[in-house]
Amino acid sequence: MSNAVSSPLYAVIDLGSNSFHMLVVRHIDGSVQTMAKIKRKVRLANGLDQNNQLSQEAMQRGWDCLSLFAERLQDIPTDNIRIVGTAALRSATNVDVFVKKANQILGHHIEIISGEEEAATIYKGVAHTSGGLGHRLVVDIGGASTELIIGREFDAKALVSLPMGCVTWLDHYFHDRQLTQQNFEQAILAAKSTLEPILQKYTTLGWDVCVGASGTVQALQEIMLAQGMDEIITLAKLKRLQKQAMMASHLEELEIDGLTLERALVFPSGLSILIAIFESLNIESMTLAGGALREGLAYEMIGEMRQSNIRQRTISSVQQRYQVDVQYGIQVANVAMQLLQQCGHQQWISESQAEFLLHSAAELHEIGLSIDFKKGGEHGAYLLQNLDLPGFTRAQKHFLAELVRRYRDSLSSLPEQHALSGQSSKRLLRLLRLSVLLTHRRNTQIQPKFLLTAQGDNLTLAMDSTWLKDNPLTQAELEIEANRQTDIGWPLTITDL
Repeated sequence: MSNAVSSPLYAVIDLGSNSFHMLVVRHIDGSVQTMAKIKRKVRLANGLDQNNQLSQEAMQRGWDCLSLFAERLQDIPTDNIRIVGTAALRSATNVDVFVKKANQILGHHIEIISGEEEAATIYKGVAHTSGGLGHRLVVDIGGASTELIIGREFDAKALVSLPMGCVTWLDHYFHDRQLTQQNFEQAILAAKSTLEPILQKYTTLGWDVCVGASGTVQALQEIMLAQGMDEIITLAKLKRLQKQAMMASHLEELEIDGLTLERALVFPSGLSILIAIFESLNIESMTLAGGALREGLAYEMIGEMRQSNIRQRTISSVQQRYQVDVQYGIQVANVAMQLLQQCGHQQWISESQAEFLLHSAAELHEIGLSIDFKKGGEHGAYLLQNLDLPGFTRAQKHFLAELVRRYRDSLSSLPEQHALSGQSSKRLLRLLRLSVLLTHRRNTQIQPKFLLTAQGDNLTLAMDSTWLKDNPLTQAELEIEANRQTDIGWPLTITDL
C-alpha cells in the first residue's frame, strides 16, 4: 500500500465589489495547480447607498454566497486559508455587521485590506504568473476600485488604488441604461479626472510592458479572439468596441460577438475606464495577466514559489510532471539557438518573443511521449494547449502546441495564430525540426558541426561530410527533411561543410 501523502490544499476567498471568488489550489512538482474556482455575482457595490451603508439585501446576497464557500473550507488547514474584502467593504460604514456574521458562517477571519495592500497583492499575482522583462505596468479594474502598479520582477515601485470601478461607473454614468456617446464621454472624462493626480509620477517612472489583470481585460480579450483579432489590446481596438457597443441603444440590448451575458451589464463602464487609462498614460498595447489578487494571495502562502524567471519555473515543473528528458531538451534548445544565430536572428526573425518561444518548444517538444510515442506530437500539442502555463499568454500556448505537434515526421503548415507573424512562426518550426534531427543521438559529445545560412526562406545546411558518412541514418533523415520542407514551398538544401 502506498504511503504517499497528498499535497496540501490552499484556499483564497476574494470578497470583491462585483463578485465573490473562491480559489482552491495545491502545490505540486514545483507548480501551483488549480483544484477549484467558484464565482458568484453578489454586486455588493450596488448595495451601497449615498451614505455608504450596505443594504440588508446586499449583505444577505453575500452571506448566502459564503454559506456555499464554507463547505469547501472544512478540510483545508487554517494556516492555508486567506479571506479578504476589497473596495466595497472598505467603504461600507456598516462593514462590521457584515463581517461579524460572515466570520461565523466561514469559521475563519476576514481581512478588509487597504487599497495599497490590494494593489501590492495584485502585483504579486501578476509577477508570479506572467512573463515579461523590465518594468511592467499592471492595471486591474474592479467593481469599485481600479489598481495601477509599476514594478519590476516581484517588487512594486509605485502603486495606487483609485475610487472607480465597473459597478460604480455603471451606477454613475450608465444609470439610465443608455449607450450613448454622451454617457461614454462622461464616463471617460470622469475616469481621466480620477487618474490626473498620478499621471506625472507614473509617466516619469515609465514601463516596458503593460498587462491587465481584471475581468474587464479578460472580457475584452475573449471578444477580440472571437472576432478574429489577436490578443494584444490597443486603443484602436477599444474604440472599435465602443462603436460596437453604441450600436445598441440600451444595455439590455447589448450584443457583441464574444461578450458573455454575465459580463454585458458592466462591460461599457469597464471599457470607458480602460479607454481613459490608455489615453491618459499613452499606453501602446496591453496583454492579459495570468493572475491577480487571488493568485497573489495563494502564491504568497507558498514561500518557495518565489522565482523571478516565471517561464523557466513553469517549464521545469512541466518537465518534472511529465518526465521529460531535461538534458536532451537543453541540447535541442542550444542547437536551435545556434541555428537561429547563424541565420542572422534580428534580420531573419525580428519579433522579440521568438527566441524564448523556440527555446521553450525545444525544451518541451517530447512532452507527449509520456502518453504515447506514435502520436507523441498530437498528445504534446493537447497538453500544451490545455495546461495552465504561468508566464505564457493564451496565444503563446497555442503557438507552442502547434510547433510541438509538428516537431517530427510529417510536415504541414502552421494554422493561423496570434503569437508571431506567419513568416516567423514558419521559420521557427523549420529550426525546431532541424534541431531535433541534428541531436537525435542525444549526446553532445558526438553532435555534428553544421552551418545554416538563409536567404529569405531559402535555407542551406552545410554539414561535415565525414560525419554524415559515419552516421548514415541522420544523413537519410536530413535528405527526407529537405524534401519535405522543399515540397511545401520552404526550400532546404543539404551541402558539404
